Amino acid sequence: MRSGFISIFGKPNAGKSTLLNALMGEKLAIVSSKVQTTRHRIKGIITEKDYQIVISDTPGIIESKYKLHEKMMQVVKDSLEDADLALLLVDVKEDPKESDEIFTALKLRAPAMVILNKIDLVDTNRLNEVSEYFSSRPYCKKLISISAASGINRKKFISSLLEFIPEGPAYFEGDDISDLQTRFFVGELVREKIYEMAQDEIPYQTTVQVREYKEKESLVKITADIIVQRETQKVILIGQKGSMIKRIGTEARKSIEAFIGQKVFLELFVKVKPNWRENELQLKDLGY
Repeated sequence: MRSGFISIFGKPNAGKSTLLNALMGEKLAIVSSKVQTTRHRIKGIITEKDYQIVISDTPGIIESKYKLHEKMMQVVKDSLEDADLALLLVDVKEDPKESDEIFTALKLRAPAMVILNKIDLVDTNRLNEVSEYFSSRPYCKKLISISAASGINRKKFISSLLEFIPEGPAYFEGDDISDLQTRFFVGELVREKIYEMAQDEIPYQTTVQVREYKEKESLVKITADIIVQRETQKVILIGQKGSMIKRIGTEARKSIEAFIGQKVFLELFVKVKPNWRENELQLKDLGY
C-alpha cells in the first residue's frame, strides 16, 4: 500500500484546478479564466486497493498586497510542509524563467515533477524549448507534458505519481473524495458564477458565506451571503430589478444540484462588509 500527499504549485492560471479536477475525475475546484480564483487548499482524495493519494490544489503564487493574499500564500506554505511530491505546473505559453524563480524560491524538500500544461496551444519547437529548460533544473526529477483542459490519461498519470509516494497505511477511511464539507463546495460554486458573470474588480472583492444548509425530504435548502466591499458593488451584483442576482442564483443552483445529486432551493443575499480583505476577524469568520 502506498499513501501520501501531493501538492500542485504554480503561477495563477497555470491550470492547477483543471488538473486536480482531471485527476479526480470530477469537479472539485472551481475554474475561471480570471486569475486568483483558488483561495483555499482543496484536497482531493483518490483511494484504490493498493494506494491512496491526497492531491492539493493551492492558490496561484503571487506577491501579497493585502491580508487575504497573505492568507492565500500561507496556504501554499502549509502545503509545502506535508508534501511527499510537488507538482510544479507550467503554462508553456509563458516565460519559463518566471515559473523557475517561483519554484526555486519554494525551497522544496520533497521531490518535484514539472508538468508542462496547455501543450495543445503551442508548436513543437516551443514545447521542446521549454522542456529542455526545465529538464535541466535541479528540482526537476521528472517532466510530463499534458493538456489538462483537453483531457489526460488519468491511469498513466497517476502511475507516474506513485513512483514518488512512500509505502504506508491510508490517511483517510471510507470513500470520501475530500476532507472539506459540502457547504464549502456550495460557496465555491456560487463564487464561480460571480467570476463568470461579474466584471472588473468585483470577483476579487467578493466572497461567499453559506449560512444555512438543510437537507429536507425533497430538496436541500441553502442560504448564502455574497460579501462585497462597497455599496456600488452590491447594486451591480443585484442588478436592475434583481436580474443579476437571479442569474447568478439560477446558474449556481444548477451546478450545486449536479454536484450533490439533489434538488436545491437556493437563496442568495448581498451584504456589504467594507475592507473585509484586510480585516483579520472578518477573514477568520469567512473561513480564511
